[in-house]
Amino acid sequence: MRDPRNARLAQVIVHHSTRLQPGEAILIEAFDLQSGLVHDLVEEVCRAGGVPLVQLRTNPVIRQVLVSGSEAQIRLQAEVELFQMKKVQAYVGLRASDNVSELGDVPAGQLKLYTQLLQQPVHLDWRVNHTKWVVLRYPTAAMAQLAGMSTERFEEFFYRVCTLDYGRMAAAIVPLAERMRRTDQVRITGPGTDLRFRIQGMGVVPCEGRRNLPDGECYTAPLRDSVEGTITYNTPSLYLGTTYGGISFTFEGGRIVRATGDPQDRLDALLDTDEGARHVGEFALGFNPFILDPMKDTLFDEKIAGSLHVTPGQAYKAADNGNQSQIHWDLVLIQRPEYGGGEIWFDGELVRKDGRFVVPELEGLNPERLGA
Repeated sequence: MRDPRNARLAQVIVHHSTRLQPGEAILIEAFDLQSGLVHDLVEEVCRAGGVPLVQLRTNPVIRQVLVSGSEAQIRLQAEVELFQMKKVQAYVGLRASDNVSELGDVPAGQLKLYTQLLQQPVHLDWRVNHTKWVVLRYPTAAMAQLAGMSTERFEEFFYRVCTLDYGRMAAAIVPLAERMRRTDQVRITGPGTDLRFRIQGMGVVPCEGRRNLPDGECYTAPLRDSVEGTITYNTPSLYLGTTYGGISFTFEGGRIVRATGDPQDRLDALLDTDEGARHVGEFALGFNPFILDPMKDTLFDEKIAGSLHVTPGQAYKAADNGNQSQIHWDLVLIQRPEYGGGEIWFDGELVRKDGRFVVPELEGLNPERLGA
C-alpha cells in the first residue's frame, strides 16, 4: 500500500523544490530505494508534464565497484553520468541506505579517484550549477537508529520536517540574507572556538526547500584567505562512510594549519585530498525549528536550529570565494545552551546568542516563530 505522505512530499519536490515545468526532463536518482517515493515522484512528474528519467543504484554495488574497479572504469562511468546529467533540467537525489558506513572500508585512494573523476565533474561542477536540484534522504530503520528514535516516530519526524511551510521560511530568511549581504566582519565564539573572517562582497543564498529537504539555512563563503583562529565542532560527522568526532581546526591566513579529530589518520588524509580541502568554501547558519539534535546525517544536521557550519572544500558558484576542491564537508557546530552555547557577531554587533537571534528583524527565524 502506498503511503499518502509520499504523495505530499512528491508534490513539494516537483512544484516547490525543482519548480518543474512542462517538457522539462528530471533525473530521479535513487540509492537503495526502488518503490515508495520513487513511484509517487514519477506519477507527479508526469502529472506536471515533465519527463522522468530514473536511475536505481545500490551502495553495496557502488562499494564493490570502487573496491574492485580501475581508474578506467571510474572515468567511463563519469563520462556516461555526465552525459546523462547534461540531458536533464532538474535532479532529485534520494538515499535510503540501511548501512550508512557501506563505503567505510573503501581504500582512501579509490575514494579520492571517485571524488576527483566522478563526484567533482558530474555533481559539484555540473549538477549543482546547471540544474534545478534537490537531495533528500528516505526514512529507514537505520536512520531512525542514528536519530535515537523508533522507526514510526522517525517517519513522523521526517515527513514533518520535509513538508513544513517553506513559504513561511522563505519570507523569514529575507532579513537575514539582506543583513549578511551588508556584513563584512564575522566572529564566532564558544567553547574551544574563536574564529574570525570576512564575507564582504560574497554571494548570500537563502535555502528554503529548493536544494535540500529538509531545509533551513542561509549560506555564503568567507573571503578565502581571511579565516583566522580556531573552531571546535561539537557534532559527529559521517562523511564518505567514516564517522568523525571531536574535530577542531586552527586557521592561519585562511588555511587549516592544525587539525585534530578522530580518526586522526582519516582526517589527515581527507584534508590532504588537495589544497582546497584545507580552505573554507562555505559558511552557513542553520535554523530548521523541528531539527534539534544531530543524527550523523549532514542533510539534517546542517539545518539544526541554532547551528552553523564552516565547510572545508569546494565553494558554490552562487557564493564563490575561488576555493576549489574535490570535497565539500559540512561540519556542524550547535550553539544552543545544552550544547555549550556560543555567539555570532556581524561587524561588531551580536546577532545570535546561544542559538537564538537577538536582533529584532531576525527574530522571525527563532523556533517558536518559524515553527508556529
